[in-house]
Amino acid sequence: MKTILDKLKAIKWANKRLLLVVALAVLVFMMMDFNSRMTVMLQLDRQERQLKTQKFELEQTKVKVEAEIVYANSARALEEWAREKARMINEGDIPIIIVPGGSLKTTPTPEMKPQRAQMNTWEVWKQLFFGDND
Repeated sequence: MKTILDKLKAIKWANKRLLLVVALAVLVFMMMDFNSRMTVMLQLDRQERQLKTQKFELEQTKVKVEAEIVYANSARALEEWAREKARMINEGDIPIIIVPGGSLKTTPTPEMKPQRAQMNTWEVWKQLFFGDND
C-alpha cells in the first residue's frame, strides 16, 4: 500500500503544476462564493436591525392604542364625552348659558398729532436770527 506522499512523489512535474492550477482555481471560486455569501449576510443583518426597530415601534404603538381603548371604554371617558362634546347634563345639574352683554366697549381711535414741517438748514438759521415771521 502506497501512502499519499509516495503517490505525490510519483507524479511528474507537469502534472503537479496542473494540480496546483486546478487547486488555485477551486480556491478562487470558493473565495468568490464566500464573498457573495458575506454580502448577502450583511444585507440580511441590516434588514434584521430594521425589522427589530420597526417591531419595537409597532409594539409601542400597540401599547398606546390599547391604553386608549381602555380609556375609551371607561365611564370617565363617557362622562367627559357627554358633557364636553354632546353638551349633556346630569339630573340636578343647573345648566349655565353664557349670553353676551348688551353693549361692548369700543376701542377709541388714536388721534394723530400734527407733524412739524421739515425745514431746510437755511430756514432754521433764518428763524434763529430774524425770528418767526410766519
